[in-house]
Amino acid sequence: MISASQLRVGMAIVYEGQRYKVVAAEYHPGQGRMSGQAHTRLYNLDTGTFWEHAFRSELKLENIAVEKQSLEFLYGSGDLCCFMHPETFEQLEIPIAMAGAQSALLTPGMKLTVEFVGERPVAIVFPDVVELKVADTAPAMHQQADTGFKPARLESGISVMVPQFVKTGEAIRVDSATMKYVDRARPKGA
Repeated sequence: MISASQLRVGMAIVYEGQRYKVVAAEYHPGQGRMSGQAHTRLYNLDTGTFWEHAFRSELKLENIAVEKQSLEFLYGSGDLCCFMHPETFEQLEIPIAMAGAQSALLTPGMKLTVEFVGERPVAIVFPDVVELKVADTAPAMHQQADTGFKPARLESGISVMVPQFVKTGEAIRVDSATMKYVDRARPKGA
């Protein structure tokens, strides 16, 4: 059991018989006779809906263990994506909606952290930056070699704006939250 004032992003709790994952949590201390409150945004693990709620800071909640496993993405098929455990080779299908907009960054062989509550996957965690190869982009225009951006299609299928000096076949780093170009990827072994 934990008090509501101890809620942090990533925790899983039980409240009124429902299981929730904490997506956002902010504690506001009370003044005078007013007790503090924990303002939260919760994701219902059973219904897939979001709920915003303010808990009294002294309220006791049941904490559920969230287990993290590193899995390898194999392929996407319709509304499911298939992951494999690298040691047991056990395959697991997860709804692609769980990855959200970041599902456009998935490429075969990518290793990601998947969070589980019990045996059930509840979240796919992407790293802050993802390395992807440029599948196709226009050659640099000589007048604008150092300034300006051009569109590039990446190996995962999405398009991003990249600087003029980026060429087809190069690896770049993309911010997984904004899906924008960060910089060139360092060559392996450098």
